[in-house]
Amino acid sequence: MLAAFANTFRIPELRKRILFTVGLVFICRLVSMVPTPGVDWHALEEALNRIREQTGGGGLMGWFDVFSGGAMSQCSVGFFSIWPYISATIVVQLLTAVIPALERLSREGDAGRAKINQYARYLTLVLVICQSYALAAVLEKPGALGMGELNLVDPSFCGLPFRLLTVLTMTTSTMFIVWLGDQITLRGIGNGSSVVIMVNICSRLPAAIFEAWQRYFTVGGASIFELLLLLVLGFLVVMGTVMLTQGLRKIPIHSTKRVVGTKQYGGQNTYMPLRVNYSGVMPIIFAQPLIQFSGAAMSRISPDAFATPFLHSILVGLQTFGSSLNDMASPVHILCYAVLIFFFSYFWVATQFNAVRISDDLKRNGSYVPGIRPGMATAEHLDMVMTRVTFFGALGLVTVAIVPQALRAYLKIPWEMSSFFGGSSLLIVVGVALDTLRQMESHLLMRNYDGFLKHGRLQGRK
Repeated sequence: MLAAFANTFRIPELRKRILFTVGLVFICRLVSMVPTPGVDWHALEEALNRIREQTGGGGLMGWFDVFSGGAMSQCSVGFFSIWPYISATIVVQLLTAVIPALERLSREGDAGRAKINQYARYLTLVLVICQSYALAAVLEKPGALGMGELNLVDPSFCGLPFRLLTVLTMTTSTMFIVWLGDQITLRGIGNGSSVVIMVNICSRLPAAIFEAWQRYFTVGGASIFELLLLLVLGFLVVMGTVMLTQGLRKIPIHSTKRVVGTKQYGGQNTYMPLRVNYSGVMPIIFAQPLIQFSGAAMSRISPDAFATPFLHSILVGLQTFGSSLNDMASPVHILCYAVLIFFFSYFWVATQFNAVRISDDLKRNGSYVPGIRPGMATAEHLDMVMTRVTFFGALGLVTVAIVPQALRAYLKIPWEMSSFFGGSSLLIVVGVALDTLRQMESHLLMRNYDGFLKHGRLQGRK
């Protein structure tokens, strides 16, 4: 494997792509470190640290800080990073399943996908303008987020000038990062948007290593056996995540022979790969903010404002339920988290996996599933198989998502460390790393070099 990595720099085109990607990633990290004009980011960082100490880290703020690469703590101009574009892409992808015009565009090949991508960029611009304006308003009045009476913005600069400047700088930075991601996709190595997210996550790795050093290699630190247990657990979790990412259910496909002129087509046996984790990281991305927002909203309910005993008892119950949702180690939080992951796993499959269209395409091309009649019977068979496969994929997602919370609850592992032992961050890092290595291996094999594996080839996410 080390020889294969060394060979990547012997191919001029691949070396150029790798260096180009590294350069643009460095620029993305610089954008995430430039403070927003007019914001006292030192005071903001101190306030966020106090909140982390009270909540034990994690939560929605810790989750967003990891995915923004620390831009939240510094309130940089790259605060939103590439996430407005990811959100817009997800929204457009979901709308494609319910709007016939978008569905027709998606089936028109590269031209249709380019048009849909353009719509996603327009939506990105709208999202980042609205989000940056809302953030500017919150920075002027941080008490809305429970930070107390802080002066994060110079009072003489508050108002419309500060809000417009914040919208301008953050919108420009976000669209610039989106453009850098496109350049990585076109001229670099890997998918640009995914690489940017992976680098943002990995940028917190030095802080995790420092936390581990302080915890296990200082006087009075934790037991070294706990560190060995974490290393073994980390290896098992990464291995399970790779299996979850690469797992397939192969549906055999036979095609009939067709003679066109003097040429014969078809007559081959192949298979249709159905991913075990078809929804990817989407269920965790949907479930985590939803459960955190719901818990924060319900925990702030004031039942004393209602004199009616019935309403008072209901609001007290909601407040208690919200507090349990905020506690990431509570059984209520874990149960609701697992239920939401299962729900969004099936929701994503229901909206994105069109068994009827796949069945029609197979019938049109003269292909069929052995033992299943073409048409609606094939669609029902594919839907049944996908339903069963999705159950195991969702079960794997729940396991990976709960590992960091279990480490924090039972071993008191800091969030900076436990976040790398599972959850959406590990799924993204593993998936993007496999895709990037697969592209690099393709360049090596085209030039008659050995791949990264002695037997077989790397497989990216299907």
